[in-house]
Amino acid sequence: MAPIVIQIERIPQTITFNGETIEVEKLGIPLPFARKPCDLGDLGGGENYTVYITETRTLTPAEFDEFARHLLRPCEWLTGKGGYFREGRLCVAVTAPERPWLFVDPSGGSYGRYVARVG
Repeated sequence: MAPIVIQIERIPQTITFNGETIEVEKLGIPLPFARKPCDLGDLGGGENYTVYITETRTLTPAEFDEFARHLLRPCEWLTGKGGYFREGRLCVAVTAPERPWLFVDPSGGSYGRYVARVG
C-alpha cells in the first residue's frame, strides 16, 4: 500500500509581533488546536486557527516520541515562544522522520499550551 502524501502550502510572510518584525511561514489551511494536551491522544477537535510557523525543530524519532508523550513537560527550546497573532497562532513546527508534524504554541511558556497536528 502506497503512503498518502499531503501537501500544504507554506507562504512566507513578514509580520510585526510585539513591536518586532519577524519572518514566518503561514500554512495554507487552518488547523484545530487542543489547549493543554497531555499527549497526542488529546489532539484534534479544538478551535481552528491559522498557523504561523516561526521556526522548525527537527527531532529524532525517539526524541519526538518522548516529547509527544509529555506535551505539558517544560522544554527549554520552547521557552518564551509563540503567541496569538490576528486569527492565528505563532508556532514552532516539530517534526521527526515517520512522525506527524506538530505545531506548538507555548504562548510565552515552555510547554505545549496549544498544539495541532498534521499526519
